[in-house]
Amino acid sequence: MNIHGVLAIYRFEMARTRRTILQSIVSPVISTSLYFIVFGSAIGSRINEIDGVTYGSFIVPGLIMLTLLTQSISNASFAIYFPKFVGTVYELLSAPISFFEIVLGYVGAAATKSVIVGLIILATAGFFVPLEIAHPVWMLVFLLLTSVTFSLFGFIIGIWADNFEKLQLVPLLIMTPLAFLGGSFYSIAMLPPIWQKISLLNPVLYLVSGFRWSFFESQDVSVALSLTMILFFLMVCVAITAWIFKTGYRLKY
Repeated sequence: MNIHGVLAIYRFEMARTRRTILQSIVSPVISTSLYFIVFGSAIGSRINEIDGVTYGSFIVPGLIMLTLLTQSISNASFAIYFPKFVGTVYELLSAPISFFEIVLGYVGAAATKSVIVGLIILATAGFFVPLEIAHPVWMLVFLLLTSVTFSLFGFIIGIWADNFEKLQLVPLLIMTPLAFLGGSFYSIAMLPPIWQKISLLNPVLYLVSGFRWSFFESQDVSVALSLTMILFFLMVCVAITAWIFKTGYRLKY
């Protein structure tokens, strides 16, 4: 493996984060803090406990997951789209580095940034609500798997997009609504039976449910099913990425 090539891409992307720290780190943390203030304090005071957990604490895993999904996709999609936009992607493709090493560098950097933001938000949440993590190891497993999976998904979007509008299409019009409707702010047990069944079609539900279980042992679906869904989506993204580099889709014109 070309470790120097992977590290070069990784360090370049992490350096870009340091140059845009207000946008990359501070902005999502402030936005999530506002969610805590509005939902946790204003609305949470009017809602009874859910599965024995105060509403303010209950929404913490959902808010972290919401930020994790959007940040992972945005970081990875822009990272690969910009070299396409300015034409430097051809220099990357002609370098003595394999497609696996290219993906490892970009996705690794995007996932790292997302994990950092997620951990900062978790620490920030402790100032607003009492938090106890029942299974810290599993919490980190879900955090890492989700970051890597959706960074890879964002990488695919960045290659597919041929303009900045398409770059924002999936995160804004698809992933954000799915995250809001995936149990981030409620348990699907609170919904009518028909909507509970419809919610099971939402893939984000399995991510939020598994992540919330690691905090409070409260879940909408089994932990095994949550983990299986994440791994399945990861394998699908890996297969699509391999196909993209094999065929040169949107990379070679």
